[in-house]
Amino acid sequence: MPKVDLHKNPPVSLQTDEKLAALYKGSGEMDLIGELFRRYSHLIAGVCFKYLHNTEEVKDAVMHIFEKLITDLKNNQVENFKSWLYIVSKNHCLMIIRKENSEKIQIQNFPEKVMEFWDELHLNNEDVLERRLASLTNAMLQLPHEQKICVELLYLQNKSYKEIAAITGLEMSGIKSHVQNGKRNLKIALEKSNGRD
Repeated sequence: MPKVDLHKNPPVSLQTDEKLAALYKGSGEMDLIGELFRRYSHLIAGVCFKYLHNTEEVKDAVMHIFEKLITDLKNNQVENFKSWLYIVSKNHCLMIIRKENSEKIQIQNFPEKVMEFWDELHLNNEDVLERRLASLTNAMLQLPHEQKICVELLYLQNKSYKEIAAITGLEMSGIKSHVQNGKRNLKIALEKSNGRD
């Protein structure tokens, strides 16, 4: 890739975010993306800490987001870098949360109506228990994105509606709707699964 000619362009530190992103997209010069990261590493860390609340996880997330910038900036036309970076950072953290929760779904935290079919479960039957755990995990993964996030935050992380609004940026009415629809879809999926046990 061609080197950026600093004789034709102002110094990197004087370029706007959007200009640096455009120059990087055309040249692949790591100094350009390094400058962007230097400007906003504190913003990325702040967003990550807001969602992850764990210093080590935040450090890992910041580095992964930096690695994402290296490839994503080449494939996207960025008009407002700061806003775009915030969304990239937020989505990365939500992906981490989704992954962690899908690995540790806690049956007892789900609403009674969703878990009605578990009443028939013979706890000494490990095969049935394993199948139903798998069914619950699979049902969660099949929920539409917003429903899955809202249900996970409300029932798995014990977040309030207000906290969910702050985390997701969704309106309160939208969160309630996603939770209600998510519970209904889970109940339907679990009832179908129960019929196969």
